[in-house]
Amino acid sequence: MICLLAVFSAGTATAQNQAGLAERIAALEAREQIRELIYAYGSALDHRDFVAFSELFEEQRGTWVGGFGSATGRDAIYQMMDESIGHADPAFEPTSHHVFSNVQIEVDGDTAEATTKWTFVVSSESDNPQWMFLGHYQDQFVRQNGRWYFLRREAFTDIPTQ
Repeated sequence: MICLLAVFSAGTATAQNQAGLAERIAALEAREQIRELIYAYGSALDHRDFVAFSELFEEQRGTWVGGFGSATGRDAIYQMMDESIGHADPAFEPTSHHVFSNVQIEVDGDTAEATTKWTFVVSSESDNPQWMFLGHYQDQFVRQNGRWYFLRREAFTDIPTQ
């Protein structure tokens, strides 16, 4: 009888460990997918591809808030960014870049939140990198059909202070 209890207990512990491992792997995968979403945002922004940019947001409820104003929904986000910054032809090479760091992501099922530091870098007159702005994003994400989207992205400029 003791032998059966030990085998049963070991089997239960193994099943619990596997379930815990599966949960941890799912959380790691979600954080990596969100990190890729954040980097895709920077690439689309730097290339002024506001079609790709707007598609990173949840179709109807996705909201962008920042120095250019705010917009909700992909069409409105596209229009706001295109009117504020302007679009580029496909051969456009960025002359400014967004650099992201200190990404902190908390996943809760099909929703998540993150804080990301951003730095805006341009070419100086001597063609060297020149840091222009430092800020952070406060994000809310939603997963739909296995894909993560921005539900809300709020951009703050920390230096220079506003």
